[in-house]
Amino acid sequence: MEFGLYSLGDHMPNPHTNEWISASRRLTEIVEAAKLAEEVGIDVFSVGESHQKYFTTQAHTVLLSAIAQATNTIKLSSSSTIISTSDPVRVFEDFATIDLLSGGRVEIIAGRASRIGLFELLGYELTDYEALFEEKFALLNLINEQEVVNWKGEFRAPLKNAEILPRPFNGKLPIWRAVGGTPASAVKAGEAGVPMALAALGGNALHFKRIIDLYRKSAERAGHDVSSLPVATTSLMYLTENVEHAMNTMYPYLNKGMFHVNGRGYPAQLFMDGDAVEDVLMVGDAGRIVEKILHQYELFGHQRFLAQIDFGGIPFKEVAKTIETIGSDILPQVRKYTK
Repeated sequence: MEFGLYSLGDHMPNPHTNEWISASRRLTEIVEAAKLAEEVGIDVFSVGESHQKYFTTQAHTVLLSAIAQATNTIKLSSSSTIISTSDPVRVFEDFATIDLLSGGRVEIIAGRASRIGLFELLGYELTDYEALFEEKFALLNLINEQEVVNWKGEFRAPLKNAEILPRPFNGKLPIWRAVGGTPASAVKAGEAGVPMALAALGGNALHFKRIIDLYRKSAERAGHDVSSLPVATTSLMYLTENVEHAMNTMYPYLNKGMFHVNGRGYPAQLFMDGDAVEDVLMVGDAGRIVEKILHQYELFGHQRFLAQIDFGGIPFKEVAKTIETIGSDILPQVRKYTK
């Protein structure tokens, strides 16, 4: 199982100190985090886009390009690219270019947007939320499969013998479908026969197992080879010396951060359940984190786990320490039991 990190590029004050770093420093620290992740042996680093206050990664492909130039071996991905409000041709051109610059290390996780302000900002109707995603995700995959594209849809001008360049380093890009936890979206991912990246930010792991099982059953019914379809899960992670300290320290970051993003905090009871091994929220010391990861691996049989370790104004020195601890105390144990 691959182990990765993801960032949404949130730009928020530290709730413990009220310190608020500049946007320039925040972006630079994300690049530094990716470099450190590569140094300790982490497999994947991904960056998502967001188009609202309290974020810095509106142009996430630009940041991924900077990371590609600052690293050598780590896989790079989005987390996610909001394909609903983007032109699939431009998305493919951008990611194929970064892929060439990085020597074939780039992937796309395409999503629908959990924060909907970008629809008005970028000139799309929220009433077309589902239709926009399905049409544009299908077109992105078609472009990935065919260098010359003929296509007609509802939300974009037709493509007539359109040669989409450049082509990726290895001919094609891995393209994942981001699933926020809804069974219907998992079914569509399975029916399409595309890899699924499942957001699992809190709650009992059994709930997410049902979604993964549904995805695989849908893929099998559609005639796809399930063994060739990887599943990734994502979770928030806060790692300190002991579980109690982690629980006491993480909640302000998580609660205030969620309030900035959604106008409502993280439910206290949901967080209090987070120290249980069965809960997908990754909070605790290294031993507890390893227990949680291995518990989920036994349930899910997934191929990738991605942790968000920088949410809510966590200072970079803590992020860097977490990355180092992942490399020294978590990766060896996880890899021992998942290879």
